[in-house]
Amino acid sequence: MPPPDTAVSSYPPLNVQVHTPRLSLLGATDALLERLVPTVRKGVATEPPWPFDDPMSLYEDEPDRTWAWLRRVWAGRGRVDDNFWRLYFVVVVDGQAVGMQDLIGSDFATFGTVTTFSWLDPDLRGRGLGKEMRHAILHLAFDGIGAREAGSDAFFDNQASNRVSQALGYERNGIDRATRRGEAAELLRWRITREQWAKGRRDDITLAGVAECLPVLGIPSPA
Repeated sequence: MPPPDTAVSSYPPLNVQVHTPRLSLLGATDALLERLVPTVRKGVATEPPWPFDDPMSLYEDEPDRTWAWLRRVWAGRGRVDDNFWRLYFVVVVDGQAVGMQDLIGSDFATFGTVTTFSWLDPDLRGRGLGKEMRHAILHLAFDGIGAREAGSDAFFDNQASNRVSQALGYERNGIDRATRRGEAAELLRWRITREQWAKGRRDDITLAGVAECLPVLGIPSPA
C-alpha cells in the first residue's frame, strides 16, 4: 500500500501507481523525492563498474549532485507530449523510499516502444528488488499503457542489470557505445516484445491511476 503521505495530485502522471507483493512504484512527487535525498547524498554510484552513461547527475559531487538530480527530474516531469514522455517513479519498500524506476516513450503513438531506467540504494542491492522493479514497470508498460515492445540498455559489465533482462525473457538486440565518466564503453542492448512478456505475465501486480494518465501522454486506452 502507498505510504500515508501520498496525496492525490492535479497532474495525472504523479498519481500512477504500480503495486507488487514486495514493493510499490509511486509517481515521483516532490514529497517522495525528498525522501530519496539522503540516498542521493550518500551516493548511488560510488565505485566502478560505473552503471550510468553520460551525462549523469548522480556522478557529480555534493552538493551539486542533489541539486542537479532534482533539476533533472523536475525538467523531465515537465517535458511531456505526444512525441516524448518520461514517467518517474519512486520505489517504496516497507514504507521506505529506496530508489527510482522510470518509463520512457519516444514517438510512442507510431512505434509503441518504451525503454526503462532505474537505480536502487546500494545497501539494498542483491535482494532481488531490481528484478521486482522491472517486473512492475513492464506490467505498467504492457498491461497499462499498451506497449508493443520494451527495451533496456546496460554496460557490458553491469551484471545485475543484464541478468535481470535475461531472467525476464529479454533477447539481445545488438550493441551500442557510450561514455561513462568520460570513458568509452560498450552497451548491451536488450528487447522484449508484448508476446514474450505475456508468457511470464504475473497476476499479482496491480495498477492505479493509469486511465487518467493516458490522455496526458497522448495515448488511447488499450484495447
